[in-house]
Amino acid sequence: MTLHDLNQLSQADFIARLGAVFEHSPWVAECAWSARPFASLEALHQAMTRCVDGAGLEPQLALIRAHPDLGSRAKMADASVQEQAGAGLNQLTQAEFEHITQLNRQYTQRFAFPFIFAVKGKTKLEVFASMEQRVGNDPDTEFRTALEQIYKIALFRLKDLVVEG
Repeated sequence: MTLHDLNQLSQADFIARLGAVFEHSPWVAECAWSARPFASLEALHQAMTRCVDGAGLEPQLALIRAHPDLGSRAKMADASVQEQAGAGLNQLTQAEFEHITQLNRQYTQRFAFPFIFAVKGKTKLEVFASMEQRVGNDPDTEFRTALEQIYKIALFRLKDLVVEG
């Protein structure tokens, strides 16, 4: 879909088209719709991130918690499945699966939300290294880092859905 066509959509159609850009959080697309027309894909992304930034702690935490554990075998959104497969997280050895499960558990126990990492273009080794490093962050830094990673994921997804023009 072109950005021009996206700008012409009704609110319901806009939400239907972009509601999954932020994992299981169509409220972000609903909020951003009122900022139309978007002059660029970047403007659309900025409108969506402003909605999240302005939403407050509880909706932000719910957004973070809507993301699946990396490398998990749980049911997840199609976009997450594809992104994780691209990083090789769907083909972990038993030892790697046990390691990532342990890292996910350790991370979630420390921060009370899942580890978020924009895996597109990354390898499973980069994912493991980031998890091992970030589990040592303080909670405020990690909360902000999780949102920044979500914003990167959203931009990747927007680029897959919308063509400028």
